[in-house]
Amino acid sequence: MDSTATIDMDAGAHLGRLWARGREFLGCETAIMGGAMTWVSERTLVSAISEAGAFGVIACGAMEPDRLALEIAGARALTEKPFGVNLITMHPRLDALIDVCGEMGVSHVVLAGGLPGRAVMRRVKEHGAKLVCFAPALPLARKLVRDGADALIIEGAEAGGHTGPVATAVLAQEILPEIRDVPVFVAGGIGRGEAVLAFLEMGASGCQIGTRFAAAEESIAHPRFKQAFLRGEARDAVLSQQVDPRFPVVPVRALANEASRRFGAFQHGVIARHRAGELDLKEAQLEIEHFWAGALRRAVIEGDVETGSLMAGQSVGMVKQIEPVSAILDELRAQALAMLAERSCS
Repeated sequence: MDSTATIDMDAGAHLGRLWARGREFLGCETAIMGGAMTWVSERTLVSAISEAGAFGVIACGAMEPDRLALEIAGARALTEKPFGVNLITMHPRLDALIDVCGEMGVSHVVLAGGLPGRAVMRRVKEHGAKLVCFAPALPLARKLVRDGADALIIEGAEAGGHTGPVATAVLAQEILPEIRDVPVFVAGGIGRGEAVLAFLEMGASGCQIGTRFAAAEESIAHPRFKQAFLRGEARDAVLSQQVDPRFPVVPVRALANEASRRFGAFQHGVIARHRAGELDLKEAQLEIEHFWAGALRRAVIEGDVETGSLMAGQSVGMVKQIEPVSAILDELRAQALAMLAERSCS
């Protein structure tokens, strides 16, 4: 066996050790979770991610229980490999959605969109599922572990969609050295295998990636949505702006378009109507909140890339072509292995 083959084997073995805990927890070959993207992370993309050796996650979003059951069944028809379901904690029928996951034997449930209560966490675990929670800060990470989370995701501000204020690298430095009891997966702005490797070496058990998969061949997103990703650069994925703290705006990262440019002027118009006595405070707040109603579906499903919401992480600049999920995962693994091999040669 020549030295190059030996180095490649050593690199593969080292990478295997680094994400062994994540692979065991997820039950897959590659400790990469697919980010749950509403309208995008449905049965086709989720099953493709799992079939390619990673871990797909269905985005429940606003689905009702019957619709979620159909989506789970649809994914099961496409893959026998494990996948998870992401549930939003603010969903009015959260308990029923958890029960659907339990009745259908979903192996992993991810709770997102807010800090889950202990009763909700207990309900997930009573069904026998592994519970994954998002931890936006170290004190909350510790609380979630105490309350029964089986694994955590730490997601930085570079992520697409609803995101927090702290960068991925800062969260990783804050949380990874301190949380050892459960696997921790890092998310937000990850688009290359070298970054995956870096977080694994910091103590992560794996990573979560969304934006790279949104424009995959198997993604059902409209061709115009995917083309917007191909054109996009990191600086184009911006946070929605809030013009007045009395009229709160939940920060969402998306590609700048006509709608995002109009959003500021729209807020100013609504606030002016409130000051003129045409709207009370609550009415004005709701009108601003409803500006984006249906906007994600318009972009993803209908291809309206001007008035729809093009949710994307800052890794969008690394989306260079529409390619199969398997090719994306092969590239990520190859990049990580190449870096390890390069070190061995130096």
